[in-house]
Amino acid sequence: MQIDPAARPVREIYRLLIGCVVPRPIAWVSSLSADGVANLAPFSFFTIAGDDPPLLLFCPLRRPDGAPKDTLRNVQATGEFVIHIVSEPLAAAMNQTAAEYPYGVDEFAQAGVTPVPSLRVRPPRVAEAPVAFECCAHRIVELERSAVVIGRVLLIHLRDEVYHEGYIQLAALQPIARLAGNSYARVTDTFELARPGGASAAPPTPAPPDA
Repeated sequence: MQIDPAARPVREIYRLLIGCVVPRPIAWVSSLSADGVANLAPFSFFTIAGDDPPLLLFCPLRRPDGAPKDTLRNVQATGEFVIHIVSEPLAAAMNQTAAEYPYGVDEFAQAGVTPVPSLRVRPPRVAEAPVAFECCAHRIVELERSAVVIGRVLLIHLRDEVYHEGYIQLAALQPIARLAGNSYARVTDTFELARPGGASAAPPTPAPPDA
């Protein structure tokens, strides 16, 4: 089977992409409007863009009329945001913030999560999140139906049990990932492969002290 994206409806290609490119980590992004109203929204077009300097990127899609969604609008105005990693206990709250609220609605309140002050940027972070990256906008690349927001990581917040002897503890982090439709995935079944010609890029994650 061959599919020519130019000959198919956009919605069909969207479903194909999100069904094939799985699992996708979720960036739960907090931002602040120019007049100081907090916003919180999830994005599954999300990955690492570099390590020196540390860069993360996420891609907010535009509304059907081409207007930017609230997060992009806020980042364009302020140049700051916080990216959180979504753990399984926060799945329902994260999903609540995916709803289409009018501009200016505080999604922290809608989701029932706690905003706490960040240290390097103005947008608050989610107190319940196990990992939070305070970011400034490094570059915004405008595309046809979306934008690529590249953020430089200024400060990383880690819950103590998530980080042990230099490594992230997957069992403590409990990250969830986006699939297609209403489906999500847990990262509970893993395996290891050493790189050919030498040791793996990183040693196996050590067990937590109480394991």
